[in-house]
Amino acid sequence: MTWTADKIDKLKQLWGNGNTASEIAQIIGDVTRNAVIGKANRLNLSSKIIKNFNNKSKSKSFETNEHENERKNKTKKIKFKSLIIEKDFEPENPKSLEELDDNTCKWPNGHPNESDFYFCGRTSLEKFSYCKLHLLYAFQPKGKKEDVITKDDDVPQFIQKKIKSA
Repeated sequence: MTWTADKIDKLKQLWGNGNTASEIAQIIGDVTRNAVIGKANRLNLSSKIIKNFNNKSKSKSFETNEHENERKNKTKKIKFKSLIIEKDFEPENPKSLEELDDNTCKWPNGHPNESDFYFCGRTSLEKFSYCKLHLLYAFQPKGKKEDVITKDDDVPQFIQKKIKSA
């Protein structure tokens, strides 16, 4: 395989656009991925793509993290919906660090440097630092995907397993 002037121009253009070596090889045709990487190195193109790629990836990863966090929050709300809907479920009782004792939930809400930071304050379960809801957040079964809890019996069984293991 020989590198013609047209192929080199196409390589420079695609490399500058941030295409991967595999993509460039497919677009140019009759070229392997390794040949594209080797030619890019000989043309000193590698440092340019790294700068472009890093800038693009940072902005994309930031956007993806925001969307992923929103999705996780929604699934957690759905997961614990049956627990929150219970009629006798204790409401949150915001407390500061100084107000906490052995019988209050110590689940932090917000960031400690913010003025609206507080701890949950519900009654914690025996031998645990968290209330019923936050215990489910804190102790997730290994390898189990987030499933929607629809039965009222599922929550106490899960908590009982955690109490026994503690």
